Amino acid sequence: MEHARADQLRAAQLKAEALFRAVETRELIRPGLSESDLNDAIYALAEELFGISTYWHKRIVRAGANTLEPYAANPPNLRISANDIFFLDLGPVFSGWEADFGRTFVTGPDPLRNKLRHDVEEAFGLGKCFFNESPGITARELFEYAQSLAQSYGWEFGGPMAGDLIGNFPHERIAGDKISLYIHPRNDLPMRSLDANGHQRHWILEMHFVDRKRQIGGFFEELLTI
Repeated sequence: MEHARADQLRAAQLKAEALFRAVETRELIRPGLSESDLNDAIYALAEELFGISTYWHKRIVRAGANTLEPYAANPPNLRISANDIFFLDLGPVFSGWEADFGRTFVTGPDPLRNKLRHDVEEAFGLGKCFFNESPGITARELFEYAQSLAQSYGWEFGGPMAGDLIGNFPHERIAGDKISLYIHPRNDLPMRSLDANGHQRHWILEMHFVDRKRQIGGFFEELLTI
């Protein structure tokens, strides 16, 4: 049972990766395009390629200064510029299984923006290693480690949490719960504890690093536990 669940989540993530590759190969990303227009174009592409129209969380396209904003914000619609940084955060549902996938893109040669894109990806790998090497790790401990990684790279951690649960749609939820379902600084839940149905919990890890002075942010997320 647990292997089958893991396989379904892995398959959903592979499809999300394929969708992101298609966004690039079909050249949907171009300067002058607004965040909302790119969002609509990705929605149409996902429906064309995979027949999906269900997302378990709102689709995020953030460019320029909006890359500083956490998930819960709803900043004004910006346009992608010729020397910009932006990220996508999508939660498509494939055959009843959730994906949660985020990547950062840079449209110009600016070395700082490209460093930020590189740093969030590398930090994700370090965060996953830390999780794998820490059998009893709590969500709070992993959040604190993510914060320390941001500082070690010379950035600030940009969000109030560093990931969330994921699973069969809709995944485990508790009404009004803003802590125990997240990699949150006040969540002391052991991340490898079982859910209410006795299943292994699966988590997404997200790295959101920002430089508020320069008004740029980078984002990277995918499966942590698989």
